[in-house]
Amino acid sequence: MPYTDQTASEFLEELTKVSRKIRTTFNKKVTAHGLTYPRARALFRLAKKQNMTQTELACDLELEQATLVRLLDRMEENGLIERRPDANDRRVKLIALTEHGEEQAAFVRALADQIRHQFFEGIDEAELRQTIELMQRISENVSNVEVDDVRA
Repeated sequence: MPYTDQTASEFLEELTKVSRKIRTTFNKKVTAHGLTYPRARALFRLAKKQNMTQTELACDLELEQATLVRLLDRMEENGLIERRPDANDRRVKLIALTEHGEEQAAFVRALADQIRHQFFEGIDEAELRQTIELMQRISENVSNVEVDDVRA
C-alpha cells in the first residue's frame, strides 16, 4: 500500500524530533563530564580513524574548516590531540589522539554505549534491522534528488 503525504510528513517530523533529542541527550551527558559536544564527536571520530587530515575530519563532522581549526586548537591545548606532518605532503597535518585523548575517547565511547542501550530499550533486532533498511532506502532517494528538482 503506498504511503500518504500525511504519513510521510509525520515520519519526517518524528525523524527530526528524534534526531534532535538524541543530540540533546548526548550533549547533556558529555557536558556534564566537562566535554563539549563538538569535542566529544571529534574524539569519537579520531578514535575510529587515527591520523586523519583536517579536511577529512571537517567532512566527517560536517564543520567548516575555520570552526574545526578552533576546535582542534583547543583540543591540542588540552593535550587531547597532536598535529603531525604528513610524510607525503608537507602542507597537510595529520591529527592523532594523544594518550590523554585516547582515554577521553574511550570515556566518550562508553558513554555513547550506555546511552544507546537506553535509546533502544524494548526494541528488538528485527525492528531495528527493518528500520535501518528503510533509512538506507530513504537516504538513497535523498541522494538522488537533484538540486534543480527542488527549484522547479
